[in-house]
Amino acid sequence: MNLEGIVKALHLKVKYGEGILDIEVRGGYVGDLLRDVMANSRKGDLLITRQVHQNIVTVASLNELAGIVLVQGAEPTAETLEKTVREHICSASKPRIRGSIKAYIHRHQAEPARTESSF
Repeated sequence: MNLEGIVKALHLKVKYGEGILDIEVRGGYVGDLLRDVMANSRKGDLLITRQVHQNIVTVASLNELAGIVLVQGAEPTAETLEKTVREHICSASKPRIRGSIKAYIHRHQAEPARTESSF
């Protein structure tokens, strides 16, 4: 599954990365506590979070994540958006709760989406 398929299926609003939606998504990680995201997410995961500050981009870059989806109406700060461009990290937003995204990844991946709390 790639980012383009997820964006289309879930009607995500791409903030940056229209040209890089062919990136493969291997799984997902739902979390707002960035130290947990750093410790538990894996290369190719899609980060699903409510956090909007630029540190989410740093974590996504360090862990080689496929991209970032902001949920519950969250919008990236100007600094965060600028950093997604510099780091070449796809970012998108979704006004609904994160559960729909987590369920979609779970249904379409051999490996279920992980979260900082079990589900």
